[in-house]
Amino acid sequence: MAKFSWRKATLVAAVVPMLAMSACSSTGGRPADSGNAAGGGQVATTERIKIALITHAPAGDTFWDTVRKGAEEAAAKDNVELLYTGDPEAGRQAQLIQQAIDQKVDGIAVTLATPDALKDSLQKATAAGIPIVSLNAGESVSSQLGAFTHFGSNEQLAGQAVGTKLADDGYKHPVCVIQAQGHVGLEARCAGVKAKVPGTEILYVNGADMTSVESTATAKLQASKDADVIIGLGAPITLTLLKSVATAGSSAKVASFDLNKELAQKIDDGSVLFTVDQQPWLQGYGAVDAIWQNKRGGFKIGGGQPVLTGPAIVDKSNAADVLKFAQQGVR
Repeated sequence: MAKFSWRKATLVAAVVPMLAMSACSSTGGRPADSGNAAGGGQVATTERIKIALITHAPAGDTFWDTVRKGAEEAAAKDNVELLYTGDPEAGRQAQLIQQAIDQKVDGIAVTLATPDALKDSLQKATAAGIPIVSLNAGESVSSQLGAFTHFGSNEQLAGQAVGTKLADDGYKHPVCVIQAQGHVGLEARCAGVKAKVPGTEILYVNGADMTSVESTATAKLQASKDADVIIGLGAPITLTLLKSVATAGSSAKVASFDLNKELAQKIDDGSVLFTVDQQPWLQGYGAVDAIWQNKRGGFKIGGGQPVLTGPAIVDKSNAADVLKFAQQGVR
């Protein structure tokens, strides 16, 4: 697929799905003699370990289903018991980190959407000798908070990629919709767009309430007749923005970040211009596998640098191919 990559990511091996939002766990692996883990390979014969994956995922966001699938596939291969918890509220996410410490896990993979709120808890994990890997959000502060590597897309560069593409296509007045004010990754995306298209406006919406998202975006489009493209920062948000455009009677086009199979279909049929995919399956897989590699051999994937899983542009030229993978649950 067509891909914007300023640095090449180096990721590891291969392998399936994970649990539910809120504190639930996955056994992740099979006995070493099972001989056929998901993906067809042997399950690792290394000592069984326990890894906690703690995210800021809101309920119902399909993006996180894909992260979970990658993480569980790595766990199945690596003989890992995977504990998944998630909460969009920063204080609760910090509590979940403490809970993992109390459970004496062998590693923590965590998203850093609100790094200041997680700093104290992660310091306690480091003090307890628990290796940390970050993923998805917080690349710029990852090492400061004790993570030995980070798996994700550089959000500023991803935003600039979108801005460059829009500028090249003649768009001058984008509306960039942020569904969680203060989320460092989302703010960086819109800042990147604005750096390339100075006429970009920021619109904050409540991403936990899609009815509110639709009405807020509709009102903005009705008031801003010069808006020529509106950008969603997640697939469910973007799909909702399509409704806003129709309701407002706006001529604005729609672009996006992130991906699910419904959005891939909309790109394929021309309803959405393109999306920038950060390839979340790789984020979940890489984070779990990196901790296992660290425990088995002291390896530090990335050599102290973030491992980029994107950005990758999905547009009309490659959406059909991406859709096939999405329908298989890999994208």
